[in-house]
Amino acid sequence: MTRRFALLALSTTFLATPLAAQVNTDAGTINPEMVERFFNQPGYSPYAGRKFATEPLWGEIHLHTSWSGDAFASGTRVGPDEALHYAKGETVKSSTGQPVRLSRPYDFLMVADHSDALGMVASVYEGDAAMMQDPVLKRWHDGMQKGGADASAVMMEMIAFQSEGKIPKAMTDPKAQLDMWQKMTEIVESHNDPGKFTALIGYEWTSNYGGGNNLHRNVVYRDGKDKADMMAPLTTFETELPNEFWNWLQSYEDKTGGKVLAVPHNGNLSNGLMFATETPDGKPIDAKWAETRARWEVLYEISQGKGTSEQHPSLAPSDEFADFEIWDAGNLNVVPKEPGMINYEYAREALKRGLKLESEFGTNPFKFGLVGSTDAHTGISSTEENNFWGKFAASEPGPERSTGNAFDFEGRTVKDWKLGASGLTGVWAPENTRASIWDTMMRKEVYGTTGTRITLRFFGGWDFLPEDAVSRTPANIGYGKGVPMGSDLMPPPEGKTAPTFLVGAMKDPYSGNLDRIQIVKGWLDANGEMQEKIFDAVWSGDRKPDANGKLPSIGSTVDVAKASFTNTIGSPELISVWTDPEFDPALKSFYYARVIEIPTPRWTAYDAAYFKDAKFADDVPMTVTERAYSSPIWYGPAK
Repeated sequence: MTRRFALLALSTTFLATPLAAQVNTDAGTINPEMVERFFNQPGYSPYAGRKFATEPLWGEIHLHTSWSGDAFASGTRVGPDEALHYAKGETVKSSTGQPVRLSRPYDFLMVADHSDALGMVASVYEGDAAMMQDPVLKRWHDGMQKGGADASAVMMEMIAFQSEGKIPKAMTDPKAQLDMWQKMTEIVESHNDPGKFTALIGYEWTSNYGGGNNLHRNVVYRDGKDKADMMAPLTTFETELPNEFWNWLQSYEDKTGGKVLAVPHNGNLSNGLMFATETPDGKPIDAKWAETRARWEVLYEISQGKGTSEQHPSLAPSDEFADFEIWDAGNLNVVPKEPGMINYEYAREALKRGLKLESEFGTNPFKFGLVGSTDAHTGISSTEENNFWGKFAASEPGPERSTGNAFDFEGRTVKDWKLGASGLTGVWAPENTRASIWDTMMRKEVYGTTGTRITLRFFGGWDFLPEDAVSRTPANIGYGKGVPMGSDLMPPPEGKTAPTFLVGAMKDPYSGNLDRIQIVKGWLDANGEMQEKIFDAVWSGDRKPDANGKLPSIGSTVDVAKASFTNTIGSPELISVWTDPEFDPALKSFYYARVIEIPTPRWTAYDAAYFKDAKFADDVPMTVTERAYSSPIWYGPAK
């Protein structure tokens, strides 16, 4: 049932090994499309023709710097140039004057500053004469100059004004916006080093439709400065409606010949709008809407600092891992939710609902892959629990963040301790270039984690055999006999009654061992109703499921007082071939892999151990169970 492999030193041979001299054709059907895409062996050397990625590229596509208005107003002074130096592994000084460095450099980064008033809050802070004629901007200038709570109050008012369409006109001039955008792309371009480090061009379109209902999207460009500079980013001063945002994406491609994609995030703060079956302005969705959303929004941000959006525990009571870093008090302005809103906010529900909408419209609008990013507004991308730099400058390391507020809208607060040190994206791109990373994102061969660098492979097919999980070249077998994460299953060969999945993961050497790998399945039953079930595919140790099929807890080795743990439980790697035991070929379905680590200390435990004056309340979590989420693989019956 399970396999354990004690492997730490040979990381390059697991899930990333070069091709064997021959594709494994001894058993099972070979996928010609995958062979053509990933295999090319001109001679004896199996490495000369290797065309698939042998290890994931790590980074994120959602980092804010001082060029975002709310970040600058709250005290952030780390700009895009410093943020990119930091991503490449250099030491920088944080906005609170502390030195900070990544444990390991990233392979790529996208600075995603808000397009609204891009870079202009600095002018307000500096007291630009023309801007000081506006009493609102003068008040903001005074508050930012005072700093502390006054600066935080300005930041909150900016967010409220932006969501209500009240930003002063002096900050929304189109010419000034384009000028700032071209300065941004110049900075990003200076850091792009193909083959070594990729600096992606992008921005965040920050719709807070209806007053704080989070409909934010990050725009990822495949292009360089030459094309990106031809159009200023879309702002919410022009529209807050997603369908009009999609029109802008089309107009960009039409005008420039370039390519873009969009990544929504924080459906958990949308108060029921992110995955609703009507538009934000109350119009019913239709086939064109479904086709357009599916065209542009091929990814979804599964986890970040403001909560994890995989699934809400109230919607999946049998999922013991669903209650993870949940933010469900309200929308971005902490306006409380009404009954039913949560049903339209979480990724797993959307993936299931997409199957239903596909039956109605012919297109699945929620057929997305999964990524993770921080959404940090500090210019510092930090996802490690012992190296966490918060959301805003006020939540950078210090004893005061044990009791501070991350958000405070008219007394409706979210505490700093609710922030998560999350998330990160693994991209199976064969080259570290903009084009290769973007193309891999577009085909959804990506996965999100809650911050750790778990290596995760997930392939689906009809002919994987148990012995395939013993091979040290699982990628060779995976591409040769199936399809990778983010794909559709091939039609079943004659006589095949259920799909098989080759799934494997290896621990982050800086984090905890692995507890288990699960397969999450969603489907439409014969009555068209949405269903889901979680299967434990492979796990560490000699545990056995109980009478209800539940695998016992692995336990914990965390010493909270010392902010330490041991890797005496769990496994450094897990791999298995899993077959769906309840497959019905007549029903639409999807599958994704979820890798669970053993418990480790949360950033709050590291703070409590480091800052002796930190006073966390008794109900503050001190441990965390990190995880990784593959993009799904979809199945549909032949039409």
